Amino acid sequence: MGEKVVAGGFDLSDRQRYRQKLQQCLEGLARLLKEKRFDRPKNLMGLEIELNLAGTDGQPRMMNAAVLDRIASRDFQTELGMFNLEVNIAPHRLAGHVLAQLDEELRTGLAYAHRKATELDAGIVMIGILPTLTRTDLVPANLSDVDRYALLNDQIVAARGEDFTLDIDGVERLHCTASSIAPEAACTSVQLHLQVTPARFADVWNAAQAVAAVQIAVGANSPFLFGRELWRESRPPLFTQATDTRPPELQAQGVRPRTWFGERWISSAYELFEENLRYFPALLPICDEEDPLRVLDHGGVPRLQELVLHNGTVYRWNRPVYGLADGTPHLRVENRVLPAGPTVTDVVANAAFYYGLVRALAEESRPIWTRMPFDAAADNFDTACRHGIDAELHWPRPGRGGGMTRVPAVKLVRDELLPLAAAGLDAWNVEPADRDHYLGIIEGRCRRRTNGASWQADTFHRTTETGADRETALAAVTRRYGELAHLGDPVHTWPAGPAV
Repeated sequence: MGEKVVAGGFDLSDRQRYRQKLQQCLEGLARLLKEKRFDRPKNLMGLEIELNLAGTDGQPRMMNAAVLDRIASRDFQTELGMFNLEVNIAPHRLAGHVLAQLDEELRTGLAYAHRKATELDAGIVMIGILPTLTRTDLVPANLSDVDRYALLNDQIVAARGEDFTLDIDGVERLHCTASSIAPEAACTSVQLHLQVTPARFADVWNAAQAVAAVQIAVGANSPFLFGRELWRESRPPLFTQATDTRPPELQAQGVRPRTWFGERWISSAYELFEENLRYFPALLPICDEEDPLRVLDHGGVPRLQELVLHNGTVYRWNRPVYGLADGTPHLRVENRVLPAGPTVTDVVANAAFYYGLVRALAEESRPIWTRMPFDAAADNFDTACRHGIDAELHWPRPGRGGGMTRVPAVKLVRDELLPLAAAGLDAWNVEPADRDHYLGIIEGRCRRRTNGASWQADTFHRTTETGADRETALAAVTRRYGELAHLGDPVHTWPAGPAV
């Protein structure tokens, strides 16, 4: 198997066997669910953050391997591009001072990583898309030197059969092509994990889908790509197009993209795993030696490796995850909506808002997904990505009358969703002082109508008004962003003005 991964070659028998193993894994998952073999509630959450490397000039640094050698910590790993890293925070119980603990752990770990990176004339920047990236940075030669990335690139390129088209029409328009998935590396995100029981999974996933647009509206941080000002959160359209295995003919036929919001509310976790098999061909048909059904027959718990691998190549914004811990299976909702940054405090505030809001909405007597069409949630997501904190969203009218209305995202958050998020954090038994501090940051962004994307765009325009050309202005914005981010104050309090 290892030789095949390195060589990147698969034949028809590999794909046929993999398809059979996927069906066995799906049957195994169904049996585990029916037999109620999953872990009991532990209220566990986890956090991953993708990072950029940039020098004091604001330009990307293609040196993650050297920086990781300096950091020398298993908490930090490679990501797709040579200018990317990822930091993983161990699971925490959602209770008490967990938010302040996350804040301290992230500050300590990222400050250490930044010091080590500066020894190599690089630095850590938490931002959705590094504004100074150019098309020449995002080429196959700058993919991390890891077999799985090369293999994934080869398989996606082969499935598509032609260059990838990037066409994003926002404040300005970007239209270009790419010969590989390297542009995906521009997208750096925060992934929020929540372990849930099978009985609660559907409610939590539906709630997460319903609030994805709100997360983007208050947390957008990716307005620039290849020197163009596009959407306030340009990661979703870029990620969709940079991993799109469909040539135009398949797009015209309505074939689903691998980066996917979804198309319906669900009633069980099984539905999502089954959809992933039904709609998406395998990209990496690598078979494990385990026979999952035989393991179950003997009273064991299967790893379901093929299902896990395939699931990881379908890029849902809220992804179902199957995992094992100490031999016991569990399910997680992985929320992949948010961009990285701007500061540790902003990241923790975004997490507080998400975990509180999802808990409250999942436990409502009249759940929002019974009052909101799924198409409205999908449209909200697109609108929030385009307009960020200035978005207007579809939302159910309060009361029993029913129906939908359009409401500014900032008004929706301040009037309705922040109180719900506070109630949800109370249900998690989060300390009131932590609850109020971090939700207060979300309220401050809404009050000032400022998030990372709006600050970047405003600072860019103020800088060009001083006579700076586009390239110079974007580099200046990136440098100033890095300086303020490392000071640690939340982005809505950052000073306005040109980046000088």
